[in-house]
Amino acid sequence: MAFFVAILITSNVASSAKIVDLGISLFGIPLAFDGGTLLFPLSYVFGDVLTEVYGFRASRRVIWMGFIALALSSLIFFFLRLLPAEAAWEGYAGSAAYDAILGGMSTGGIALASLLGYLVGEFSNSVILSKMKVLMKGKLLWVRTIGSTLIGELLDSLVFVLAASLTGVFGWELFATLVLTNYLFKCLIEAAMTPFTYLAVIKLKKAEGVDAYDVGVKFNPFGS
Repeated sequence: MAFFVAILITSNVASSAKIVDLGISLFGIPLAFDGGTLLFPLSYVFGDVLTEVYGFRASRRVIWMGFIALALSSLIFFFLRLLPAEAAWEGYAGSAAYDAILGGMSTGGIALASLLGYLVGEFSNSVILSKMKVLMKGKLLWVRTIGSTLIGELLDSLVFVLAASLTGVFGWELFATLVLTNYLFKCLIEAAMTPFTYLAVIKLKKAEGVDAYDVGVKFNPFGS
């Protein structure tokens, strides 16, 4: 849970801070991406591990803890923005630089977009993985992790970029680029992490003596 929350907050700061362009295009669409794209897929890896080992209910608790931590971090950046600036700092850095780099976090744009995308994507990923585990009787973990990711990351990317564009964090000219790049990169990164997911799942199941199957569980994100 600690790693999950740390990655979630760090990826949102990175998303607000920088847009990366490696000069690569696909079907004429530049594959530029926000900085958080490199880190955020790791939260899905942890989500897969939590759901696979401990079940949907445990994963739900961690998802909500991540939501609260991200909302709190955004609130801290917001209040920091309101405090008066020291004169020397204003000279070499300044409030304009703060707004340009951390505006997505301090004004809530990135945080709101990420929270919406995160909740939709993470819960979709967790529910799909959990149901597939029961249907497949616990076999072919890689099919379940990648299959749930394809849907969860698609919903996450669409909701995140749409909300960030509506709040003015990203320009609309970047919409198609960011949705496509976010989705492709996130899926590729999680697919590449599959061996580590397998290792973590095997180690945890053995150490904890737990292998949850969500039979008869109500997949309500707000509780029982």
